[in-house]
Amino acid sequence: MVEERAPAKINLALYVTGRRTDGYHLLDSIVAFADVGDVVRLERASGFALDLTGPAAEGLPTGHDNLALRAARMMAEARPEAFGPVRIQLEKNLPVASGIGGGSADAAAVMRAMMRLFDTVLPTEDLHALALSLGADVPVCLEGRACRMRGIGEVVEPLNGFPELHGILANPGVPVSTAAVFSALALEPGGGREDGRSLDEVVAAVRDGAGKLLEAVAGTENDLQMPACRLQPEIADCLEALAAAPGVRLARMSGSGATCFALAESAQDAAEMCRMLRSAHPEWWIEVVRFGHGRGFQESVEGKKSLSG
Repeated sequence: MVEERAPAKINLALYVTGRRTDGYHLLDSIVAFADVGDVVRLERASGFALDLTGPAAEGLPTGHDNLALRAARMMAEARPEAFGPVRIQLEKNLPVASGIGGGSADAAAVMRAMMRLFDTVLPTEDLHALALSLGADVPVCLEGRACRMRGIGEVVEPLNGFPELHGILANPGVPVSTAAVFSALALEPGGGREDGRSLDEVVAAVRDGAGKLLEAVAGTENDLQMPACRLQPEIADCLEALAAAPGVRLARMSGSGATCFALAESAQDAAEMCRMLRSAHPEWWIEVVRFGHGRGFQESVEGKKSLSG
């Protein structure tokens, strides 16, 4: 049996730069990964199966629609000579459909676990193509480290030297339809935004330390936050509570919601913020987190190769 972590994906900044004629939206986003997430465990089996555990497992589909199961089947179909059926144990800790890539991170973790279990590493180009066919967030979740993500998710650029950041995640427990949020943007197919915005300054600030990075991120936004708040006003309430907490440098929604994050000056500030908010909102899902560079799968593969020979 092999085990892989599926960390929460956080969009520190997210611009919707246009919409293709086929309807897919174009994005430019700074993505980091937190030290909380789901866990997948894989073992060889006579057929594909999925077992769910964890506090967020209730209501999650276990059939063909489950992204983790789809990822395993897809890899076996793409390379039947290399991969076979598996039983997946999915420990679901992250809220479902919450803007932090839970399903996408699970699928990416299954793909990494499949390669470890069957001792087969696919070429990066093939691997990313398979990941993108599962969803826009799967390639960056497959990378599993701080990145700039562009296009429809196919352009993933690691942000080397990304400093450690401290904060919390908070989810008010309301469902959000990603499709509905994007529809609320009302971008016509083939349309774009010529407003001159760019995340280049954030990328440049990565090597200048946490303080400069926080300043650069604070000068950006998440284009999906306003439409999501209109659809679910509880998100606005969550953001207001986060912004009012002592020690907060930035409060923002991740992805299409409803999970929000707050970045703090220090780990101590984040812990105190978490304590206060849990007391005021015991019904919310709230976690203290760290964001860091992480270690991409391909990077770990290259390290393994160098060590072996």
